[in-house]
Amino acid sequence: MKHGKNYNKALAQVDREELLTVVEALDKVKRLSTAKFDETVELAIRLGVDPRKAEQIVRGTISLPAGTGKTNRVVVFASGEAAQAARDAGADEIGAEDLVAKVAGGFLDFDVAIATPELMGQVGGLGRVLGPRGLMPNPKTGTVTTDVAKAVTEFKGGRVEYRTDKIGNVQLRVGKVSFSRDDLVRNVQAVIDEIVRVKPASAKGRYLMSVTVSSSMGPGVKIDPARTHDDDEVLASA
Repeated sequence: MKHGKNYNKALAQVDREELLTVVEALDKVKRLSTAKFDETVELAIRLGVDPRKAEQIVRGTISLPAGTGKTNRVVVFASGEAAQAARDAGADEIGAEDLVAKVAGGFLDFDVAIATPELMGQVGGLGRVLGPRGLMPNPKTGTVTTDVAKAVTEFKGGRVEYRTDKIGNVQLRVGKVSFSRDDLVRNVQAVIDEIVRVKPASAKGRYLMSVTVSSSMGPGVKIDPARTHDDDEVLASA
């Protein structure tokens, strides 16, 4: 992939072998951000798991302490009282058979899909559409629930979903370059702590293979997986 002059200039300032603390890495990411817009800060974690084995797929949701800097567009597959609750909570699109048909017809302008259990029989038919995009509702991520109002509020307020991809990477946004360094640090630490917490029992050997943070237009900066809380005293005194 060909990169522009600003990216290559930033890349020249990154030692690809250097492992930094979270604070050091985020300071560098913010310093190297040169885009004219507020870039997203992204975290990528390579895990020592075999995602071909169902029991080693790592997935779930987490509420970031400082939010993501983005308001998710949320759709809810529900009817009756649940549909009204979703509407009151601020869902962007609500429906039952009509919403299923709309999504089947190509409507995908949303970030999160939530469904009540009784609608999953119909929503299940959208697997080929929603599955590859990571949008299929699932009880493990809290997106199949009877309490749709709570789910809508959480996903609108900074709750994000994570899942290992085909080669064992977990990638998700953890804020914006305009966030304070401390807010970004807390978000990154929260994600790493969560990933460690849900380590599959069958995963053997080294688990956190690599941790990299970057802005959406910038080069990756490596974090030392063994030093993710080295800066806690600095943050506590800030």
